[in-house]
Amino acid sequence: MSDNGETGRMRRLLYLPYGLYVWLAFAPCALAALLAAVAVPGIERRRRAVHAVARGFLRIAGMPMQLTGLERIPAGQCVVVANHASYLDGIVMKAALPPRFAYVVKREMDRFPLAGLLLRRIGTEFVERFNRHRGASDARRVLRTATGGQSLVFFPEGTFSTRPGLLKFHSGAFATAVRAGCPVVPAVIRGSRAILPSSRLLPRPGRIDVEFLAVLDPRESDPERATLDLRDRARAMILGRLGEPDLGGHRDAGGVPGRD
Repeated sequence: MSDNGETGRMRRLLYLPYGLYVWLAFAPCALAALLAAVAVPGIERRRRAVHAVARGFLRIAGMPMQLTGLERIPAGQCVVVANHASYLDGIVMKAALPPRFAYVVKREMDRFPLAGLLLRRIGTEFVERFNRHRGASDARRVLRTATGGQSLVFFPEGTFSTRPGLLKFHSGAFATAVRAGCPVVPAVIRGSRAILPSSRLLPRPGRIDVEFLAVLDPRESDPERATLDLRDRARAMILGRLGEPDLGGHRDAGGVPGRD
């Protein structure tokens, strides 16, 4: 066996106890978040509790998180859009952002009994990706939530892959921002794919960087193509800071989060 092969084998053996440790640490953290979501009165208090658990988990797991540009998050309502690379990203954004944000996620997550319960209790918005009629209904509900003043977080790629790179963006997040009249904050997550890609069960050590970029105002776009303009500008900004290849082009306009 070559030296490189032997080194790789030894590294994988060293990663094994770390990966098992992270999952063992995740179990009580997940239970604490679930108990807080069920027992704590008031959605704002529940969000603060889950935010604290998410931060605690990353520290316990030895995944240092570096935040840059957090001061760019408006004090008022906004829509944050981030690249999606790993199952860790939801935890990362929950730990990184102020607790007041609600998350827009695929409806499949609602079908996992415990995870669905936790997400519902902190005000998560679920969106159907495959049934267009149900997806349109979900989009209208998300828009009502946004026009009511709620700040939202979207992963506009809608999914992620093992292969590094930025996928195409769906337009729903940007249509919601335009119709609610609130700014968009692009965010870049780096490091989560290397720690836990979709192809691997056990995480590996690593650092996570979250960078919030310049705020985009929908009023600065041509009203007739504001959704497309916001989408394209946000994607270009994220791609420029991500350091990964461009794996997608552009999607047509549409108002359904998580769909074209």
